[in-house]
Amino acid sequence: MLFIIIRSIYLIVCAGAAGMFVSSENRPEIVADYPVVSFVVLMLITQAATLLDFGLRRFSLQVISAIYFGLLVGWLLSNLLNQALEPALVNSNYGNLVKILTSITAPYLCVTWLLHTRDDFRFIIPYVEFSKKVKGGRPFILDTSAIIDGRIADMVDTNVLDSELIVPTFVLKELQNIADSKEKLRRNRGRRGLDILARLQADEKTDVRMHHVENGEESKGLSIDQRLVEVAMELGGRVVTNDFNLNKVASVQGVDVVNLNDVANSLKPRYLPGERMQIKVIKEGESVGQGVGYLDDGTMVVCEAAGDLVGTDADIIVTSVLQNSAGRMIFGKLWDHDEH
Repeated sequence: MLFIIIRSIYLIVCAGAAGMFVSSENRPEIVADYPVVSFVVLMLITQAATLLDFGLRRFSLQVISAIYFGLLVGWLLSNLLNQALEPALVNSNYGNLVKILTSITAPYLCVTWLLHTRDDFRFIIPYVEFSKKVKGGRPFILDTSAIIDGRIADMVDTNVLDSELIVPTFVLKELQNIADSKEKLRRNRGRRGLDILARLQADEKTDVRMHHVENGEESKGLSIDQRLVEVAMELGGRVVTNDFNLNKVASVQGVDVVNLNDVANSLKPRYLPGERMQIKVIKEGESVGQGVGYLDDGTMVVCEAAGDLVGTDADIIVTSVLQNSAGRMIFGKLWDHDEH
């Protein structure tokens, strides 16, 4: 509504100014001969600014300010350069040509340089702050398995991640292929991955960017894991996955990996040898006499001499803990109440 009022006032002012000019005594002869045509032409010229206003709405404030600031700096540089060259061009026939070239070239170079680099460094001019758009540190390169897993979206909700999330186009294509699979379970996994990706893009707390990768000759014959490692090396990022094999491949090539299983395991409660816990024995173990139960977070607990306690609760003493990227296992023995 405010813009409508401003444009209406501008239209009225332009009409009044054009009318005064057409009816003034010092008007040009051609205006006196064609007053109506002159009034219409003047109104069209003044209202061109309104059309320009609509066109500028498509550009961001950073782009407009970069152009303005570039023109200003370029004009100052060209004037300084012309003054510096003036003593050498006093008696030259090319003096005017050099001044014209510097006046055109310097603003152009300044504008293009600012437009190309406005996201790479930080500087401030009135009402506008240019800053690098990448949040946090090194970006995270998402693997297909990490997207389908869904825990990356939960991590974003906890405000732990502040870096840019990058999804290569070949990962998105693989997700689409999985979602179009004829196998129901595989199709559901693909659709879940696409839903998780849409959830990440809708989250305002993180930046998700699609990284376009050309399918050139160099990518032929390479697996998805190898191409992910190449993208991480190119962008200086870290691969996010729960694939054990990709974890090893990336580590061998010096690429940092964030394994979601390792992250989940690191957040599980710590149990030290000698601590007591209570579990429900679910089934018999692989060895004779072993009983197997699970904690609330899914950690497997193997207890010696508990094979005959299936379906009941048992108090056990932790004897050792085994942990790797595949998960965590706790080993224990039955708690002897008489010994304590």
